[in-house]
Amino acid sequence: MQTENKIKTVIIEDEKPAARKLERLLSLFPDLQLVATLHSVEEGVDWFAENAHPDLIFSDIVLGDGLSFDIFEKVPTKSFMIYTTAFDQYTLKAFKLNSIDYLLKPIMEEDLEKAIDKYKSFLPSDSSYKTLEIKSLIKEEKQNLSRILVKIGYNLKIIQTEEVSCFYSENKIVYLQTKERNYPTDFTLDELQEVLDEKQFFRVNRQFIICLNYIKNIHTSPTYKVELEFQPEEEISVSRDRVKEFKDWLV
Repeated sequence: MQTENKIKTVIIEDEKPAARKLERLLSLFPDLQLVATLHSVEEGVDWFAENAHPDLIFSDIVLGDGLSFDIFEKVPTKSFMIYTTAFDQYTLKAFKLNSIDYLLKPIMEEDLEKAIDKYKSFLPSDSSYKTLEIKSLIKEEKQNLSRILVKIGYNLKIIQTEEVSCFYSENKIVYLQTKERNYPTDFTLDELQEVLDEKQFFRVNRQFIICLNYIKNIHTSPTYKVELEFQPEEEISVSRDRVKEFKDWLV
């Protein structure tokens, strides 16, 4: 652990009241030193390009001019991340980008303290970083996806996963289907498999993940096909190598 030097910290948050609240919370930890508070992707890119990177970053994900991930695609960093956001759909991507924790707003002091303690656990006595085992972190921290943020033109809409009858890929885009319509998402089907509730969602083939609650009918001959209450026009077939798992999942 760091004993002589304080842990240099940066906040990335576009909502100024939320930024001020986090600044106040961090001030309760005397071994942290806040060196900057950034409010946009553009400001973040400029700052990280011109300054020494901090030890620890507290970052919202959805910013006014993009996602905070965009910052570090342009300016890679080895800083550890603790993401702070109202949306839980980016958990998997967050853990692939140096993340050690993921705090949903509103942030509680107790949760923040646990996240900071987790960060410190990765610092051995010689102050060099331990290697992060990302896969084990994801497993440890996995929370089932409960809602998804989708874009409709210049607007954003929150979709609860319980409203989704299926996810499917078409022309390299993954859509979710609800009673009203379909919506494009930022996910791949592989990513969705990692974060959806396995008791409710099952990947029947390379193109479809279906929800148990919306199954209307199952045809078993000559091949397994599923009818959902709401689905695209294309038939949904269960891959031959997934039939046994599918039947086990149903019960």
